[in-house]
Amino acid sequence: EMSDVKITDSIKYIGVDDKTIDLFESQYVVPNGISYNSYVILDEKVAVMDTVDVRKTDEWLANLEVALDGRDVDYLVVSHMEPDHASNIQRLAEKYPNVKVVGNAKTFAMIPQFFDIDLSKRSVAVKEGDTLNLGAHTLQFFMAPMVHWPEVMVAYEQSEKILFSADGFGKFGALDADEAWTCEARRYYFNIVGKYGAQVQALLKKAATLDIQMICPLHGPILKEDLGYYIGKYDIWSKDEPEDE
Repeated sequence: EMSDVKITDSIKYIGVDDKTIDLFESQYVVPNGISYNSYVILDEKVAVMDTVDVRKTDEWLANLEVALDGRDVDYLVVSHMEPDHASNIQRLAEKYPNVKVVGNAKTFAMIPQFFDIDLSKRSVAVKEGDTLNLGAHTLQFFMAPMVHWPEVMVAYEQSEKILFSADGFGKFGALDADEAWTCEARRYYFNIVGKYGAQVQALLKKAATLDIQMICPLHGPILKEDLGYYIGKYDIWSKDEPEDE
């Protein structure tokens, strides 16, 4: 069923929980499952923010259709090519023939390794600081290489001050998991992103220049308050400093 996660009036959550998976990425125990988060921005132009794992394709497409309410999709923003987020790029492109795929040069170099699809006339290549106007909403893109793949980028929505943070600020556990954020986010961070502390520090410096009111990651809950707490944890973790004396 459709999740009741509220982002804003014009930005809808269309992600899905996966509660039957044994091991995330075939190696991490996830006793409370995992969420594959995806979002859609409904404006003069419609932008889908990432897809989900192939395990949840049908459920995700159904969520998208409900949110679209008959509208078409103009853009698919691909922040990360890992299959738990990108496995439905071709499905979406075939279902919505007008959709343009938004990525960076490294994204478009990777897509042919996963899909047999010609996006030459349907790609929008962005680089550091570029913007994409959807009407009332404007996305600005920041490259986050090696957090934790080379093509990763984040998007900042300027009007509602939302950071779409890719795998950053993600955590294990389905969205309705009754558990503290920090423990499973810490485990996620050190297992998935941990080697790339310097790259996370670089991303945090970019984030510090933005007025961020909400963080929408690709796994785990949407962060709406006490953002300084979460950013502080990432700062400590990525410096490999102890949290406690």
